Amino acid sequence: MNIIFRRLSMEKLHLRTRQEVEALLGSLSIPFNTIEHPEIKTVKEGLEVCAGVSGAFVKNLYIKDKKDNYYLLSALHSTETPYKILGKLLGVGASGVRAGPPEKMQEQLLVVPGAVNPFSLANDHGNAVKFLVDKNILSVESLLLHPMINTATTKIATADFLKFLTHIGREYKVLDFTEEKEEEKKKEEVAEEVNILGISVPKESNLSDWYSEVITKGGMIEYYDVSGCYILRPWAYMIWEEIQKKFDGDIKKLGVRNSYFPMFVSEKALSTEKNHIEGFAPEVAWVTKSGNTDLEKPIAIRPTSETIMYPAFSKWIRSHRDLPLKLNQWCNVVRWEFKHPTPFLRTREFLWQEGHTAFATYEEAAVEVRQILDLYASVYEDLLAVPVIKGQKSELEKFAGGFYTTTIESFIPTNGKAIQCATSHCLGQNFSNMFDIWFEDLKGKKQYVWQNSWGLTTRSIGVMVMWHGDDKGLVLPPRVAATQVIVVPIPNKKDLNQVMEKSREIVDELKKLGVRADIDERDNYHPGWKFNHWELMGVPLRLEFGPKDLQSKQVKLVTRYNKTVTVLPLTELSKIPEMLEDIQKEMFRNAKALIEKRVIKATTWDEFMKELNQKNLILTPWCQQNSCEETVKKRSAEESKLEEGDHLTGAAKTLCMPFEQEPILPEEKCFHCGLAATRRVLWGRSY
Repeated sequence: MNIIFRRLSMEKLHLRTRQEVEALLGSLSIPFNTIEHPEIKTVKEGLEVCAGVSGAFVKNLYIKDKKDNYYLLSALHSTETPYKILGKLLGVGASGVRAGPPEKMQEQLLVVPGAVNPFSLANDHGNAVKFLVDKNILSVESLLLHPMINTATTKIATADFLKFLTHIGREYKVLDFTEEKEEEKKKEEVAEEVNILGISVPKESNLSDWYSEVITKGGMIEYYDVSGCYILRPWAYMIWEEIQKKFDGDIKKLGVRNSYFPMFVSEKALSTEKNHIEGFAPEVAWVTKSGNTDLEKPIAIRPTSETIMYPAFSKWIRSHRDLPLKLNQWCNVVRWEFKHPTPFLRTREFLWQEGHTAFATYEEAAVEVRQILDLYASVYEDLLAVPVIKGQKSELEKFAGGFYTTTIESFIPTNGKAIQCATSHCLGQNFSNMFDIWFEDLKGKKQYVWQNSWGLTTRSIGVMVMWHGDDKGLVLPPRVAATQVIVVPIPNKKDLNQVMEKSREIVDELKKLGVRADIDERDNYHPGWKFNHWELMGVPLRLEFGPKDLQSKQVKLVTRYNKTVTVLPLTELSKIPEMLEDIQKEMFRNAKALIEKRVIKATTWDEFMKELNQKNLILTPWCQQNSCEETVKKRSAEESKLEEGDHLTGAAKTLCMPFEQEPILPEEKCFHCGLAATRRVLWGRSY
């Protein structure tokens, strides 16, 4: 329902204070009553201070959708207004709305966070903010609203509030949250009844909800009461352990040694390298109190450890004999993201390793940068069966304060979004100059060291899940699966003991072959339920063994990845390790073929946008100019708003300049600006 009013007065209003609100209401002969109280920031606090005042307390939300439309929603305090339902009511999808930025709200409505209210709509002369009204508001007699400040609350009759809207010429849209909530509840009940155990959302039609279900029902994570932080359950952490085992062994062969540095960093140390900290400043979390006592100086929790480790490097390095210094640590870091958090992919706390090394020469540092990048590619491709593209970041996308950045990039085939998988940075001598890390060379001359840093995170697990999972749940590559083979006995009463005994013997034999095998002996679930459960958990091979198999001296094997069924004699269980390796290789081979198919070459803007909107990655000739890159981002974002569909929104960005690429011909031009092309660059929409 859309209600539209004409403005009765063409004079531009500005309501910045309580007094100006009250003056306007008085001029319209609208009765009101304002009470003063301490500052309130939540609905709960508002209800407490207004407990003795009749009227419905109104909560107000300033929000934006994915196409950068802005809204002010006024709703009764008791109305549940989840973003999921709000997005559906506005026709932008369940994940299409989020909180609007405070600075934009102040610009449009001239009101500060905590005091947003519908009176502030009088300041929006261009009607840039659409007004949404909870249907329940229209059924109450009077409303309690902030008069531009949150240290006072004004009571006004609902009919008089509508009179105010008439005066400022605002339209509003009525939303019925109750009806939509009931519809959602019915859908959830139907889904639960149809499929209590499995995944209820198809991957292709709703990747976000599918992903949430897979990682929770698949035993990977548990949600936590601090937003952006998650519990890694053993099923996920054991994958991380396999990654640690491989990478830790690989870097030790290069002479890298593990160490541990504190997680806290002083403000002075953190701000030593200004370009570096500017890249992390919005995400730095600070400790400001100890108990009830304010700290004399705030202490940051590490977003990365350059500024923690390098003061120590400056003490330890004095001679060329102290080089190279190669250290790594396995730890957690905190980056207080304000974007939509996604487990594994974008979290406020995550696990990683970070390597920090120092060399006497640039040449030594450059060799290691590529060595580490190759090891990262091996983790993704050899362990996780995820194909990656190796390359160098553009100047705008490189690590803040670094000399240059190399990266491995992949993408999620379902939505076409690229994702940065790991990075290896050459820091040059920037940090060594800042932190005074120098050595005496063979001639006794003072030289500053050349440094690298490199990191791999638990994001790798999320990328693997999105690549390989299907509508049945997780699909785990055998090399990282905590359980590679699950034995499911199918006994009857007559042969119960024999079937169970032989099933245990099979598990023992598989373990002797080096297979991570387990048995599902639960007697409170029937075999069909167990089949579905282990499909959901992504176990690479399911081994079924029943009375007929006992008589035939064979087992039935079901491959999770491609649903292939194999009957194997009991005497040939030794073939199972080879079967697991074949599954691993086939998963990677098919994934590699898919990413190669989805990297499309383009030489013009129209070709570029067409392929971008087809959820592909695009390889183009490019001039390497920062201004061109910034314009492409802006232009692609603007043009994407003209298209429909979740995957067609957002800016394109440079992912990397692939190391493996055809040479640029003299006559080739940049696909966008027309200047002479110098490199080929890979573009895509990115997480």
